[in-house]
Amino acid sequence: MPDLAYLPWHLAEQHGSAPALADERTELSFTEFDARSAALAAQLRALGLGRGDVLAIKLPNRVELVVAIAAAWRLGAAATPINPAFTDTEADHQVSDSGARLIISVDGSSPTSGVAGLAVDELATELPDEQGPLAPAPVAGADTALLIYTSGSTGRPKGVQVTHANVDAMSATMAEHFSLTADDHCMLILPLFHANALMVSTFAPLRAGARLTIRTGFSASRFFDDVETLRPTYFSAVPTIFAVLTAMPPEVRPDTSSLRFAICGAAPVSRELLDACQTRYGLRLVEGYGLTEGTCASACNPVDGVRKLGTVGPALPRQRIRIVDADGHDVPTGETGEVIISGPTVMAGYLNNPEATAETIRDGWLHTGDIGRLDADGYLQIVDRIKDMIIRGGENLYPKEIESTIAQLPGVLESAVVGRPHEVLGEEPVAYVVRYPDSQLTADDVLAHCAGHLTRVKVPAEVTILDELPKNPVGKIDKPSLRRGLAVT
Repeated sequence: MPDLAYLPWHLAEQHGSAPALADERTELSFTEFDARSAALAAQLRALGLGRGDVLAIKLPNRVELVVAIAAAWRLGAAATPINPAFTDTEADHQVSDSGARLIISVDGSSPTSGVAGLAVDELATELPDEQGPLAPAPVAGADTALLIYTSGSTGRPKGVQVTHANVDAMSATMAEHFSLTADDHCMLILPLFHANALMVSTFAPLRAGARLTIRTGFSASRFFDDVETLRPTYFSAVPTIFAVLTAMPPEVRPDTSSLRFAICGAAPVSRELLDACQTRYGLRLVEGYGLTEGTCASACNPVDGVRKLGTVGPALPRQRIRIVDADGHDVPTGETGEVIISGPTVMAGYLNNPEATAETIRDGWLHTGDIGRLDADGYLQIVDRIKDMIIRGGENLYPKEIESTIAQLPGVLESAVVGRPHEVLGEEPVAYVVRYPDSQLTADDVLAHCAGHLTRVKVPAEVTILDELPKNPVGKIDKPSLRRGLAVT
């Protein structure tokens, strides 16, 4: 097993006093990051946390969240980051299901009886004078490093068991794919309870000796101020963020010259939006694709090679992607089927859920539930989610195809198409559209455009203009919420 180069004690040996991570309150070098995590590990050990245990961390984006994960690893424990916006009921499920022995939260409160809480202001930052350095516990590749919980859009959230071998493979792949060096500087704006922020924006740059600056989240009003002040070389965001940036007033013309590239992932995006954002801000955008169950990313367009808008790029190094039919047979190039993935980033399984694990991982292949196609160059295009498919009078409709058609219409910023129950047809597509601020686009305009570019069965039965689309905590369009608002007609 390799040395797991992302672990803080290895990083300190290699990069020493170079800047490592910072937020609005704290700045740490690699040596200080290691020392801070060692001090917290000693404190956690005194509270009973040890090898094989789980530390829950319910904090907003801040340096202490990353330090706490590293401290857990130093003890041979795993960490489960919790959405800080969760109610006690939601947080209790994750704490209880993960079997966490301790939770770190802003105020030290715990949602679960019998699980102690530790406030962020109480976290140790230095070892006691009488105590020497705390030697790291042995860490094996098969050990669970993180328990990252799914969004729960199809049921109760499930704990994805991400091993140290998974983290090592994913962080190394990202560092290699983006050619990260000590000269890079990542500005993190996505939530740290999600795999994207942890892998692409945290452990990949750190293992390359690059800097990480953590922001609490995305703020449209300060985003470009941060870019001009911090001078990051890259950031990762979801399509909604790029939509907000593209819709900014024309007089917003920031200096983006420090950015080598930006990453778009976590949800489908139209090529029109990517092209508009690239053109306006001079950004080099690369779209990628992956699942938490695959430790984050399995395909991504290259920064310097051929980028194909409308695709999520080829399989990343050491991973394989196949497109299969319902019987598990490979389909010909260019035809659609389910996307399945294999490689060293595939999760160990869902915690305490062997049935769901067996359904998702078959013969070593991760079944994604996504429909896609591969072109002759091996570039993957995601067609839609299997569960999002609409069956209208026996016809299978893919919402993403309809959304892509709507995106071609000038004035469309975002759109979402979902199936509405219908007594005769079973389902029918309905569309929700967000316009650019200065657009006078109407629902009739959208319907007429769809009628001119889609067969009749694919034309939405109704179009609703909204000021904004509902989003989940990661920033993806919340289609389950839209569906819940629909009734049988």
